[in-house]
Amino acid sequence: MWFPTKTMPSYEDILSAAASIAASAFLLRTFANSFIPETIKHSFFLLLQKISSILSSQLTVVIEESDGLTANEIFHAANVYLGEKISSSTSRVKVNKPEKERGLQLITDKNQELIDLFKGVKLKWVLLSSSRNHSLKKNYTKDGILKEEIWYFELSFHKKNREMVVSSYLPYILRKAKEIKEKKKTLKLHTIDYYGSDFWGWVNLDHPASFKTMAMDPMMKTALIEDLDRFTRRREFYRRVGKAWKRGYLLYGPPGTGKSSLVAAMANHLKFDVYDLDLKELHSNSDLRRLLLGIGNRSIILIEDIDTAEGDKVTLSGLQNFIDGLWSSCGDERIIVLTTNHKERIDPVLLRPGRMDMHIHMSYCTFDGFVTLASNYLRIQDHQLFDEIKGWLDKVQATPAEVAGELMKCEDPDVALPGLIKWFDNKASTEMQQRSV
Repeated sequence: MWFPTKTMPSYEDILSAAASIAASAFLLRTFANSFIPETIKHSFFLLLQKISSILSSQLTVVIEESDGLTANEIFHAANVYLGEKISSSTSRVKVNKPEKERGLQLITDKNQELIDLFKGVKLKWVLLSSSRNHSLKKNYTKDGILKEEIWYFELSFHKKNREMVVSSYLPYILRKAKEIKEKKKTLKLHTIDYYGSDFWGWVNLDHPASFKTMAMDPMMKTALIEDLDRFTRRREFYRRVGKAWKRGYLLYGPPGTGKSSLVAAMANHLKFDVYDLDLKELHSNSDLRRLLLGIGNRSIILIEDIDTAEGDKVTLSGLQNFIDGLWSSCGDERIIVLTTNHKERIDPVLLRPGRMDMHIHMSYCTFDGFVTLASNYLRIQDHQLFDEIKGWLDKVQATPAEVAGELMKCEDPDVALPGLIKWFDNKASTEMQQRSV
């Protein structure tokens, strides 16, 4: 007797069917988020996940916003990273404008699928949310239960790429998110505020100073830039040698030589926030430790006029521990800057290597510094009066601030430069009269 044989489906047919079922499961999940009652939604999702897991070659990694107490760094990094990946084909996006920040932030919206390619591997991201009951907060619903929304990403990819995703792709996202945030970062100037949550208050740091505009010795400027860049590259070096990832700079010289502007230029170059630490506002060494704990990474800690800032409330030993003791290791990639008009008045113990690693003399205006100022204020690189001005700078001690003040009076070089020469002549005459008295 003849029996008809059944044709077995091919491997390609099975994969095609599985893909269709997986796609249908995704549509069902999207539908369920909007229409299925909360009481059965969780069970429904579990069933969908089991079906998808059995039939699909895909692995899904769940990345929640937090563990209930601590924020998940990968979730927030993915938010930043995927915001840069949003294309014109994306149908819905969120726009966020943080307080006091200048730029807008684009963020992927709920249930919007986003495809990323990494090392030739296709990775699918979807932002989802679910609700859970919470009875520990005050804002209850009419049923006496708070519905807390839990946000999470689902990252899907072929199971064979699991190791690559964990060891390469996710660390890559953390690095890229950091780069994106640093590129868009609005620098902040922090000042002591005992009413703040971490004893610091802040405003945006809008100082326009840059190394290009700094009127300082060119060799010293180059050496400082190279030192700063080397410092930011040496995370593993500092770990290997067992030292805190920090660097100290002493800026010294007469008033008006640009010490504060140099700090702003360093901050703009590195994209570091500045913490202005006024020791006279502190009541004890304990205050100093609390303030240190509130300082973020990638920051410049500025203590101005250190020769007059020390007092009975903050001891020398407390300041030493702040700079290079155990407390100084409570953070990474920090720069400590001390400024003074009188280097000779500072206790030498604060100035040794390991505390102040680089001493930078901010001198009176040199001819190179004047050329920089002339370029900044008058937009010129040369002029027939430059030789005469060079002669005056060799005879008269003038700070960059004084020279800049004269150049600001007129944007016409043929007016501003003769005015500067007249100012030099008057200053020289005044100094001569004072010496003769």
